[in-house]
Amino acid sequence: MRSDIFTLMQDSSRKFSKGQRAIHEYICQSYDKAAFMTAAKLGKTVGVSESTVVRFAVELGFDGYPAMQKAMQEMVLNRLTSVQRMEVAARSLADQDVLSTVIHSDMDKLRRTLDTVSREDFSCAVDAILQAKSIYILGVRSAAPLASFLGYYLNYMFPNVHIVTASGTAEMFEKIVGISSSDVMVAFSFPRYSSATAKGAQYGRSTGAKVIGITDSQDSPLGQNSDHVLLAKSDMLSLADSLVAPMSIINALIVALSARREKEVAATFHSLERIWEEYKVYEKKADTQ
Repeated sequence: MRSDIFTLMQDSSRKFSKGQRAIHEYICQSYDKAAFMTAAKLGKTVGVSESTVVRFAVELGFDGYPAMQKAMQEMVLNRLTSVQRMEVAARSLADQDVLSTVIHSDMDKLRRTLDTVSREDFSCAVDAILQAKSIYILGVRSAAPLASFLGYYLNYMFPNVHIVTASGTAEMFEKIVGISSSDVMVAFSFPRYSSATAKGAQYGRSTGAKVIGITDSQDSPLGQNSDHVLLAKSDMLSLADSLVAPMSIINALIVALSARREKEVAATFHSLERIWEEYKVYEKKADTQ
């Protein structure tokens, strides 16, 4: 978001008409509800026409109401507590097919991620990982599964992979204290942003290590402390964070890295297949008559 919508409204408030002032007041008092209303519903709630709501959005500098609504929703997701997010989700999902709504929402996040992620930063991230002496993967709280998933596969490709999922700041620093300028850190952070992740990225960068941030905004605490930012949308309105888009970024990294280290990875898995077969690691499908 270019700026907090409250700041935009404050800067434009002197030019508001009577109807626009009513919209302004309602958003200030009930922004968690307004963010998920259509222009028509917001107008009806406030007592103005839908066109007045659209003009209000344009007055603030947005291309239209959908852009303003998205800005409000991003603000809501950054500010609300878990309980408040559940309450808003209950209101917005009332009488809807939850399964369909969530899956379509995730599909939209993938589309928006594809449109916004930098191919240049992605390529630089792949190069940085390939050139690193050690790889530190940092993800805490709900981002911990992302770090673990990436680390699981990178362990097949590289000898020095450190997965850091400790949510305590002190424990996190104990695990990354050895990072240096020859290393790379891949970190994950999404709203509500963990302060530990931002501090870890800041420390990693201070040592000269390359920091690859996978987050939802260049302006996020992690984005501001990263050399390369891979943007992934995760704005799920519920208790749970949507990790579909960041997982897709991870999959793309794994595919790109394995392609660049094809011979080494093939040799590793050739050995592993023999071990898995000898020790019966995997169940075999029973023969059918």
